[in-house]
Amino acid sequence: MIAVLQRLPVALPAAVWAAILFLIVLSIAVIAPQWLAHSDPLLADPVNAQLPPSAQHWLGTDQLGRDLLTRVIYGSRYSLLISVAAMALAVVFGTLLGLAAALARGVVDELLSRAVDVISAFPDLLLALMLIAFTGPGTNNLIIALGVASVPRFARVVRAQTYSVMTSGYVEQARTFGLSRFTLITRHILPHAIAQVPALATLGLGTAIIGTAGLSFLGMGPQPPTAEWGLMLAEGRNYLRNAWWIAVWPGVFITLTVIAVNTLGRYWQARFEGRSA
Repeated sequence: MIAVLQRLPVALPAAVWAAILFLIVLSIAVIAPQWLAHSDPLLADPVNAQLPPSAQHWLGTDQLGRDLLTRVIYGSRYSLLISVAAMALAVVFGTLLGLAAALARGVVDELLSRAVDVISAFPDLLLALMLIAFTGPGTNNLIIALGVASVPRFARVVRAQTYSVMTSGYVEQARTFGLSRFTLITRHILPHAIAQVPALATLGLGTAIIGTAGLSFLGMGPQPPTAEWGLMLAEGRNYLRNAWWIAVWPGVFITLTVIAVNTLGRYWQARFEGRSA
């Protein structure tokens, strides 16, 4: 992590630095939540239920007396890992589909392109909801549903970039040297075709976080008593009048995480396109 930070330009905008620092703290919460919270996120204490934020419980307690700060910290593990896994699934399959369509051309290209068009005809969240309706709720099904819904954005970009790279001069020159098709693809086409994918995946991660929280709110993701931001929102909605903090704090962290990810993704995309962030 230190080596990555040392490579970053010193003159980064303040918003980008804030986003990076916030995401570092979230990464610690995902990898080692016990470093930031020292209680059990599932430990109920009905005597101390619905306590407001205080020195003892910084974010208050929920309807079962569980410490909200602890649950928010542990909840980041589910919310972020589900979103990252869904994006990883979308990147892998989207890249393979886009690359296969551009390299095969003809009928294969037409079939794959139409399949991508059919998937992209539905809003991401609606398509994910439809898939979960068939497969049932659960963490793994949520990852697959969000990943499948995000495949078209990567497939289209990789397909267009692959077409562009295949007609470039250096690829034509490499082809004249007698390189095998596998070497040509892995060394000269693929690295350039996926150059924009990391920035696109970072921006897509924000959408995946919202989708994860939204579907978990509807009961389609992790089930109670799991500490997950969307599920915590659903549990706290009935207590907004008496204990607003139960639902507000998970919503705040969802919002801050999406803002941080999008800020970093837009800066990355601007640098890739040669624009000032």
